[in-house]
Amino acid sequence: MQTLEEAELCFPQLLNTSCKKHIHPQSEAMLIYIVLSSISLLTVALNLLVIISISHFRQLHTPTNLLLLSLAVSDFLVGLLVTPFQILLTEPCWLLGDLVCVLYYFVPTITLSASVVNMVLISVDRYVAICDPLHYPTKITAKRVQILVFLCWGLSVFYSVVLFYDNLKQPGKYNSCYGECVINVIGVVDLIFSFIIPISAIIILYVRVFVVAVSQARAMRSHITAVTLKSSATVMAKKSEIKAARTLGVVVAVFLMCYCPYYCVSLSGYELVIGSSTVALFLIFSNSCLNPLIYAFFYPWFRKSVKLIVTLEILQPHSCEANIL
Repeated sequence: MQTLEEAELCFPQLLNTSCKKHIHPQSEAMLIYIVLSSISLLTVALNLLVIISISHFRQLHTPTNLLLLSLAVSDFLVGLLVTPFQILLTEPCWLLGDLVCVLYYFVPTITLSASVVNMVLISVDRYVAICDPLHYPTKITAKRVQILVFLCWGLSVFYSVVLFYDNLKQPGKYNSCYGECVINVIGVVDLIFSFIIPISAIIILYVRVFVVAVSQARAMRSHITAVTLKSSATVMAKKSEIKAARTLGVVVAVFLMCYCPYYCVSLSGYELVIGSSTVALFLIFSNSCLNPLIYAFFYPWFRKSVKLIVTLEILQPHSCEANIL
């Protein structure tokens, strides 16, 4: 009887303090492994293509694409570091220790926070491009965007340290038994700074962008007001900006659909204690895989650059000067 009881514990030698195993059916566990592994590999591969494309081809070195590059880096890290470790949480016991448990949640918070801030910056970029196009080249420069991206990642690291300070100071503090991985964060703080403030900013900016873009599109179609006085090149430039705003609007909309369920749980008043794999968290991680698919569907330059990468034509001399726009 004692042997049978010990077999159900994560650490049989610790009879009084070990967690009990909650074993999933083998078929269910195998399905989870396959799905998460596939998503992880796909996320890494697709975002690596985005990173190589924007980094290699000089035509893509624009302020907007630099923001997409930063977003792709955060998505790449999710696929490389976050999703594989999510598989470990499907195991009946956590065997990697308390410190690794904290780091498991600490690293994703950095990458996911960076994704949120990048989305805000993308919304600001589109707002200026559509609502103040004449001053866009002077307001949104590559140098300024590089500084903003650096601040984005620095702010994400700082925010994660503050959010997980109690857990980093004393790993395993909130575990009720050995073999458990539970992290406690200040739900109200995370809700306000990771969801309410940035999501409100994104929605307000894109509602404004949508209204202005629709009015500009109608003006260009009917050839009225000041648009008739512009050159055809200017009209084409505006069409390009509106198309870019529409595409990035899809990226933002998918982002909101993936992130809202998780934080809506917090809005309902539920205490944010992270201890197991949830559908809402899984939805957040899957967003990192969806962004490159959106680029492939809407951006011809991405499809062209992927073709050059896959066929190894980027190894040719002066391939960075290729015309892919």
